[in-house]
Amino acid sequence: MIFIAILPVWSIDGIMDWFRVVDNYCERIDAGYWSEPVNALTNGAFLVAAVVAWRIAARRGDRGGRLLAALVFAIGVGSYLFHTHAQVWSMLADVLPIQAFILVYLYLATVRFFALPWWGGILAVAAFIPYSILVARGLGALVGDLNGSIGYLPVPILIAGYAVLLRRRAPATARGMALGAAMLAVSLVFRSIDTAVCPGFPLGTHFLWHVLNAVMLGWMIAVLIRHGR
Repeated sequence: MIFIAILPVWSIDGIMDWFRVVDNYCERIDAGYWSEPVNALTNGAFLVAAVVAWRIAARRGDRGGRLLAALVFAIGVGSYLFHTHAQVWSMLADVLPIQAFILVYLYLATVRFFALPWWGGILAVAAFIPYSILVARGLGALVGDLNGSIGYLPVPILIAGYAVLLRRRAPATARGMALGAAMLAVSLVFRSIDTAVCPGFPLGTHFLWHVLNAVMLGWMIAVLIRHGR
């Protein structure tokens, strides 16, 4: 989980330095606002995915789907702010909506897919935090930081696990979850190799993470809505 991928940035006096520059990506060459134009503008993919998902959810009267669509919209806005301002405060604006989406989706998927009461979803959310920390640390010891992507790896693994559990009781949903896990895995590859390809491809590959991840999030919302409540 990305909880462990975000390390607080502190100044000498022990207070978070909200305006410290964060330079994590190949495309950025200085601290200017438009130093990552492609990374910034490709966040429009999240906004498109959010609008499409909202309309689908609205037609079905699915409030959970609309909440997830709103979070995808917030992800796009927050990521845009991070890839333009590139400071600690904008980094939080980027990652906090992602965390919220993961936890809300996990709750809704657990309750809907397995016909559990509300407390079943709460337990799944609570268990996910230690699970994600242990998995990310274990995999990190084997493969390294993966350019900051290691904290995301527990997510496609969990999605694939849900697909396995659902393969008999809801095969269509299981296939949808499996495809979502595959899309997230591919998008994580592009996120992970961004700095590695930088010497030969100065644009980097982080923008492909945005595009594929937006498609994946919209797809995951559609899978949830189609499964029903």
